[in-house]
Order: sequence, then C-alpha cells, then structure tokens
Amino acid sequence: MKIGVFDSGLGGEIVANRLANLFPGLEFMTANDRSHLPYGDKTADEIVGLTDQAIQGLLSSCQVIIIACNTATAAAIGTLRTRYPKVEFIGFEPAIKPAANGARVGSIMVLATPATLESNKYLRLKKRYARNITAIEPDCSTWASRIESGMFQRGDLLPVVKLAREHRVQAVVLGCTHYLAIEAEIAKLLPEATIQTQIVGVANRLNRVMLKYSYASSETSRNSAS
Repeated sequence: MKIGVFDSGLGGEIVANRLANLFPGLEFMTANDRSHLPYGDKTADEIVGLTDQAIQGLLSSCQVIIIACNTATAAAIGTLRTRYPKVEFIGFEPAIKPAANGARVGSIMVLATPATLESNKYLRLKKRYARNITAIEPDCSTWASRIESGMFQRGDLLPVVKLAREHRVQAVVLGCTHYLAIEAEIAKLLPEATIQTQIVGVANRLNRVMLKYSYASSETSRNSAS
C-alpha cells in the first residue's frame, strides 16, 4: 500500500524515512513544493492553494496522505478533507501536549514558522495544554529556507540556545519538519531539555488508520499500548 507524504521541502523525506522504519510493509511516496518555499510567510489562502496543487500527484495512488508540514496542516488540512473525502489525511501539529506534560513547572520553547505560531490550531493547543507554563517562541522565520539550501549553521542556533537557558526551558518543540534535520544538534546544545517531535504521534495515528486496511506496525502498536 502506498502512503503519500507531503512537505514544502526536505522535511517530508525525513518523515517518510523515519516512518518507513516503523512500517516496513508500506511504500512511501513523497511530494514537495520547493519552488514556493517557505510556506511560513504566506497567507492561509496561498498555503491552501499551493498545498492542493502539490499533492495532485499523490491523490491517484495514495489512500492515505500525510501532510508533514505544520504550516500546511494548520492552514489547509480541513479544506483538503472536504475536497477529497475518500482520502485519509493525517496532519502534523506542534507537540505542545507532551512538552507541557514534561514541564509542569517552568518553560517550554516552540520552534516554528510565523504562520504556525499565528494559526488558530496552534493557539488552541497552547491554550489547552500550556495554560500554566510559559511558551517561548523565538524567531525562526529564516530557518526552513536556510536548512533547505544547506546554509544553516551551528551559529544560527546559539541565540536560541542562550534564550532557552535563560528561561530554564525544560522541553523544546520542533514545530516544523525541516527542523528534524537539526534535531541532533539541538539536543547536543541543550542536553538539559527534552526534544519533542510529532513523529511518534503521527506514527500512532497512521497505525490506527492502517488497522482499517488490516495492516499495522507491531512496533508502533506496542508503543501505542504502553
């Protein structure tokens, strides 16, 4: 069975590779929209149109499409589900809940694009799960483009690391799949903080969806049950 994975850039390839390790019986197809990257500085209507156009190549082959882009999920997934009701769409959203649960006293840091931070979906998540803690939201507006172009450097992280330490951040949320490319470097610079990504949550959601098709990852099933 083929599973589509869309992201504006290389984040989708990272997501597809990680999920392929959990679901070896599935074939993952990726689509991107590098010509219009970054999505984080575009309007909601623009993101809906670009995302819809970019997934057209996946619709004919994939019963399940993962929108591996927080910005596109926030702006477009509702419209896509209405337009293509026969397709199961799985979205990415910042892992605010596990981050907040792990930092009951203190601060969390959310690394995300401006469009994600301004979205209703993100604001609802923060209000629901991070009501009693501080969410630090540094400016990461250039990160996706710099990561995509290979220009991102360790020095780009240092102001954020300094800010995290000043606020005694206990968890760092990677709210853009591009940032998975620098996850190891962030963990190395902030060993005192837990790094939260959406991979586990999306894998568990995919596992539940695949049960409809009599397929599930045994490893993910164990994780879901634990």
